[in-house]
Amino acid sequence: MKTSTPEIEAPMHSSPSCKSTAQHQSPPSPPMTWLQERKQFVKALLSNPAAIGAVAPSGAALAEAITASIHPKAGKVLELGCGTGVFTREMLRRGVDPSSLVLVEQDSGMSSSLRTQFPGAAVLQVSAQDLSRDSHPELNGIGAAICGLPLRNMSGTLHHKLLTAVFEAMRPGGAMHFFTYGVRCPISTGVLEACGLSARRERFVPLNLPPASVYSVSRRP
Repeated sequence: MKTSTPEIEAPMHSSPSCKSTAQHQSPPSPPMTWLQERKQFVKALLSNPAAIGAVAPSGAALAEAITASIHPKAGKVLELGCGTGVFTREMLRRGVDPSSLVLVEQDSGMSSSLRTQFPGAAVLQVSAQDLSRDSHPELNGIGAAICGLPLRNMSGTLHHKLLTAVFEAMRPGGAMHFFTYGVRCPISTGVLEACGLSARRERFVPLNLPPASVYSVSRRP
């Protein structure tokens, strides 16, 4: 879900995996209104503040920045911590096929809303730390990933577990894009090196509330 303000380290609580892939697709529901989105966000925030880690849903400027490198022909796209679907809607606006999306959201209310908003996508109600290709074959062959999780609230151990799961499923040349409200990359150099990855800052988004930086992580040459 959209990312972090508190500096405390908090594990992401596991929840039972609940999969949804639309074999008989219903038409997508109308976009959420501003009020509906805020109500859903506040409910999730009050339920699990550390897992939300933000004071408001991500804005349009951040959604545009973090999805800028996602090409409509990139193939399967994994989104972690989808929240109210801000980034998902921006990917669809850019021409990404709904059937190529794998949406991961552990909050039951938000994951239910995602199934309604994006009936063509695969929705996994599971904690990102519990992802694996063995348990979730939907991950196989992803070409890109977007992460809206509160990485500053997660330990290095969880970072390592998450990155391992994502890049074991990622095709060569793929990258994971994420954002942070902090002044530096929330994933330590040690974790990146252990995973054979490197990170670089791509964009600064001053118009988001609060301002955020977008990073990408990819395999080292």
